[in-house]
Amino acid sequence: MRTDTSQRILEFIEKNRNITAKEIIDFFNFTPAAIHRHLSRLIESEKLKKIGRPPKVFYSINGEKKRDNKLELGSEYRKVIEENFLKISPIGEKKEGWEGFLYWCDKVNVDPGKTATEYIKVLKKYKPLYSDGLINGMKKFKETFRDDVFLDKVFYLDFYSIERFGKTKLGQQLLHGKQNGIKDLINEVIKTAKPGIMSIIKKYNIDGVCFVPWTINRKVQFMRELENGLKLNIKKVSISKIKGEIPVSQKSLSKKADRIENAKNTLVVTEKSHFKSILLIDDAVGSGATLNEIARQIKEKSIAKKVIGVAITGSVKGFDVISEV
Repeated sequence: MRTDTSQRILEFIEKNRNITAKEIIDFFNFTPAAIHRHLSRLIESEKLKKIGRPPKVFYSINGEKKRDNKLELGSEYRKVIEENFLKISPIGEKKEGWEGFLYWCDKVNVDPGKTATEYIKVLKKYKPLYSDGLINGMKKFKETFRDDVFLDKVFYLDFYSIERFGKTKLGQQLLHGKQNGIKDLINEVIKTAKPGIMSIIKKYNIDGVCFVPWTINRKVQFMRELENGLKLNIKKVSISKIKGEIPVSQKSLSKKADRIENAKNTLVVTEKSHFKSILLIDDAVGSGATLNEIARQIKEKSIAKKVIGVAITGSVKGFDVISEV
């Protein structure tokens, strides 16, 4: 095989833009194994990029800048970024950890070294709000509902987004997993969420669980997948979702009063049993109206003395609108 085969493959792909491995194999009349070796090396050297998932995979010229992976950075900082950073590219590529951070820095044209320090600083700013890996959300609820908070405790597993850096890793996984019904992403969320949820169940002696019902029907329902994935051996609390002529989801409402009205008139706790402590599980808390309304009904109907809420993600400030999930 000629030594310039890789260069010829690059020229062929550049001329034809997005192209499959089979088209390359057919054009050069080489064995599939030989062509795939060249493609792998070209991807490793960042000259090519692979788009799509089997069976529809295409190769194209990588127009992104070659990144400096040898940037001097403390091992502690590098580890935090590796564990916490994720971006989904405009064409649906998962950009994780340090590679993802460098990709994002390239996109927004900022210095990775300086920005890494700023990213760690933002994470440290919120660290006091965490306890045993959970964020205490009661301050937000008290700011939003003042004396009308019916939850005894409320927690988030992470924020949905943070200033400057946007959606957190869990926020990205939740958004794209729920909106697009991608089970791999949903399973990643469940894997991350389960330890925190189990710790709440143990700490507060939970004997009843309520999964917040959805408004919009999807082929893959996130809350159903979450319930099945958690496999909680706890009695499920019955709740009904009333849908009008036109189903209106919380995320489509931008005013707190509208969200409260929506929750009060579309959610009915129909449970007849009694519990000591009930855990309410939701995917994301923007205003908190849904969790607070369910807790109100549980308390007023004397279904349980204590109601704990937990959401996969929540907003940083008081009343906020998470309009995507």
